[in-house]
Amino acid sequence: MPQPASFWAELPLGRGVAVLNRDANGLAGLYKPAGLLSLPNTPAEQGRSLLQANYRADEECYEWAGGKLWLLNRLDSATSGVILVADSAGLAAVIREHFKRKQVHKLYQALVFGRPARKEETWIDRLAIEKKGGQIRTGAGHIPSESRMRVIKSFTGPGGAPLALIQLEPRTGRSHQLRVQSAKRHLPIVGDQTYGDFGQNRAFAKLTGEKRLFLHSRSTQFNYSLAGKEHNFTAEAPLPREFHL
Repeated sequence: MPQPASFWAELPLGRGVAVLNRDANGLAGLYKPAGLLSLPNTPAEQGRSLLQANYRADEECYEWAGGKLWLLNRLDSATSGVILVADSAGLAAVIREHFKRKQVHKLYQALVFGRPARKEETWIDRLAIEKKGGQIRTGAGHIPSESRMRVIKSFTGPGGAPLALIQLEPRTGRSHQLRVQSAKRHLPIVGDQTYGDFGQNRAFAKLTGEKRLFLHSRSTQFNYSLAGKEHNFTAEAPLPREFHL
């Protein structure tokens, strides 16, 4: 049975987190601000996580006195936007299978330095992902990685820097994929402290006061089956105000 409305009204949401959409089965999209963790790695990090509650890694869910909430996907702490949760283990298992089968359609928007040569383009690369000391680094390798890029607008930014707002649709889900693919094409995402242009980041921050990573999970959409019925789910997160230069 899905949880009642009172369960969702009393969620111990982290600072700036909001429910974007929720369906009758207990599936919901939450808005995660930039700077918040998808999950706490230690109890000390609960105060800056999606929920201010204990996280159980064995079940991949948050747990508190009022109940449990299952986390279905993650975003880097620096990335804002849509993140999915479910109010039961059974529903979580169904949706996680959709992620594994790549049946979830996700769109991101990013502000990049430079201007793409083409209005639309498919980016195909081979990447390698290294995890060391709790850190992830992605670079050239052998893992196929694909994204679809579309330019939303190009314009001149603060200080005369050429900028573009682009839409990115990942066809594969590699760690840091969009950030690395953008940087490889000399279109580093504004504010990227790992793969970006550090000089341009400093100049941009000085002119605007903004130091965040300008990568945003704009929407998530998919169909799923539950109890013999088909359901469509969509969650959209408006573009944060700082993107509107």
